Formats: sequence, C-alpha cells, structure tokens
Amino acid sequence: MELDEEPETTAAEAQEIEAEGHYVIVELCGEEVEVVPAAAWRSSWQRMLNRGDLDGFAEKVLSPESYELYLELDPTIKDFLQFSQDAAESSGESLGNSSGPAPSSRRTRRR
Repeated sequence: MELDEEPETTAAEAQEIEAEGHYVIVELCGEEVEVVPAAAWRSSWQRMLNRGDLDGFAEKVLSPESYELYLELDPTIKDFLQFSQDAAESSGESLGNSSGPAPSSRRTRRR
C-alpha cells in the first residue's frame, strides 16, 4: 500500500493557512474590512508598514475581498494610519507604543 506524499508545508505557510479565515473586523474609510489579528502579523509585514509599502502591507493583512475594497477606496495616509492603529488595537496591541522591558524583580546588589 503506497500513500501519496504531499509536499511539506513550511512553518510560515502553516501559519498563513492557520490565520486564513480568522479575521477581525476593522473600519477603513467608513467601510468594514476583514483583517488578520495583529498578534498574527509577520515581522516582514510590519517592516512593509514601516517602510511605507502600504499596498503590500494591506495585501498581507486583509482578506482577499477586503484587499479589493481597499484598492477601490484608495485611502488617504491619514485614513490608512487610523486603520492600521485600529487593526493593531483590535487584538490589544498598539503600534509604536511599546512600554519597553519590564523592570527586573531582582534587586541589584550594591558593593
């Protein structure tokens, strides 16, 4: 008995598959769009956003239908920044507002 072997899925592809279909709803220019929760955003996606590749970032984080709507809406930078902040906050995160590392609970011994 021989089993058909399927090609192996990389870790990144597995995460993409897992994230597919799991969206949160965020408003963009008065329209509801489906966005991958910020906690599932890949570092490369965040770099796109930081570099100003808004279309590339949107293509990664929006559902295919919502990406088409995004292209139709052609949001302003202000609208897009509000959208990305709302998307980040939808999972309890905030873009660019890291509290930094927590202070150590161990006391430093003075000499």
